[in-house]
Amino acid sequence: MTQEACGESTILNKYGFHVRPSTQFMQKAREFKAEIHVEVNEVKADAKSIMQLMALGATQGSVVKITANGPDAEVAVAALNALVQGRFGGID
Repeated sequence: MTQEACGESTILNKYGFHVRPSTQFMQKAREFKAEIHVEVNEVKADAKSIMQLMALGATQGSVVKITANGPDAEVAVAALNALVQGRFGGID
């Protein structure tokens, strides 16, 4: 059964969504079957594309909206929100 889920988180780490956090986010997103998108300041990106994530230009304080559609959408959104809220494991 297909599910839809969405959530929002604020980027807390000092340097925002730079290469390492973007890579972690992409790798986590790729663990799920759901189609996952991220939106920052009305710019959308495929959560499974490092280039699109980097193009978001998300900085500290940016609100990240995560939407997912697929069999594991709710779990995917929860895991990705936790990653953002956990400061990507303390990476600044």
